[in-house]
Amino acid sequence: MEKLDSKAKQRLGNDRYEGFIIDLADQISSIVGFNYTIKVTNGYGSVNAEGQWNGMIKDLLDETADMAMADLSISYEREQVVDFTMPFLDLGISLLYVKAPSKSVNIFGFLAPLSLNVWLLMILGGLMVSLSMYIIARISPYETEELHQENDGQTPFSSFRHCLWFSVASWVQQGCDFLPRAISGRFVASIWWFFTLIMISSYTANLAAFLTVERMEVPISSASDLASQSKILYGCVATGSTAAFFRNSNNPTYSKMWRTMERHKDEVMMAGNKEGLEQVLQEDGAYAFFMESTSIEYTVERNCQLQQIGGLLDSKSYGIALPHGSPLRARLSDAIIKLNEDGLIRDLKEKWWKKERGGGACQEDVDSSTVSELNLMNVGGIFLVLTLGLIIGTLLAFVERYWMICCQRRKT
Repeated sequence: MEKLDSKAKQRLGNDRYEGFIIDLADQISSIVGFNYTIKVTNGYGSVNAEGQWNGMIKDLLDETADMAMADLSISYEREQVVDFTMPFLDLGISLLYVKAPSKSVNIFGFLAPLSLNVWLLMILGGLMVSLSMYIIARISPYETEELHQENDGQTPFSSFRHCLWFSVASWVQQGCDFLPRAISGRFVASIWWFFTLIMISSYTANLAAFLTVERMEVPISSASDLASQSKILYGCVATGSTAAFFRNSNNPTYSKMWRTMERHKDEVMMAGNKEGLEQVLQEDGAYAFFMESTSIEYTVERNCQLQQIGGLLDSKSYGIALPHGSPLRARLSDAIIKLNEDGLIRDLKEKWWKKERGGGACQEDVDSSTVSELNLMNVGGIFLVLTLGLIIGTLLAFVERYWMICCQRRKT
């Protein structure tokens, strides 16, 4: 990477660059004892149908470079034409995806804890209870026995609208100013109260989770999930070891994914990791990008909108590539072993992944809670129901008054 300080444009040669690979090259050169000049090359190196290589591997084959140091993975194809040192980093292919795809706002989210079928069955249950109470009041003599003795008139349950009011009041656990007198009516009421107790308790518990907990629902959790759906497109860098992994894989799932990527290659295959990252952010849940896990770790430390999905699809390593028969190979491998034993490579990775260039920006606070305050989008539907209820209640009052006036005129 090029340096970002104010004097970056005036810098020349190796002094223009910084990063993990630069620090690693400095450490190795100090142990082995050589000087080096950085040459920037586009592409890591892949072979086409005619057997021609590009990128860094081509430079080594053309003898325009003595070694290739980058996030260059060791692969069977590459080892046929160049030599690699001992690995300096282990990694694998993984999946980069957004943390929480944008969702459409649903102001009636307070209805979500219960499915539509359950809501309809609860309404039907309330109507059936009202009808049962009405029939019992008509059939059971004990419902009106005390009323006849006290000469208080008819039971309220002889009116179906009063039965409906009893069911609704019990449903919202507010009680009612009249209760059944017959044992049969009391039994039905008890069963209804028990039913509403369970349903309202279940609804309340689930509503708390829906409204107060940030549910980071991700539609995929692994590469297999990605392969079994068609809404989310996926791709990788068009040239490199990741594309070669899918192209040469004998795994049915990965072979299927490669065929899908080939069909949509103009949309999903990228020139580099930067383009893939931008596509993931731009599509906001409609695109996932396969890249090496070390690059994903670096990215998610700086962009809190992104995350790694699932584990590693394979296991491979980064190494320094050299022309076949290079006398530097053994000495470079010895230097890498020494740096690993001393923990210097681990320290360099910690420095450049989690500290420099904005690293560590997305470290999660272990004491933080997932509970957040409710906003209008969470509870807006409840306010809408209240407003509609007030309007409808007021309109009904005018209708009742008009109905009363009409009845009085008929009597006169």
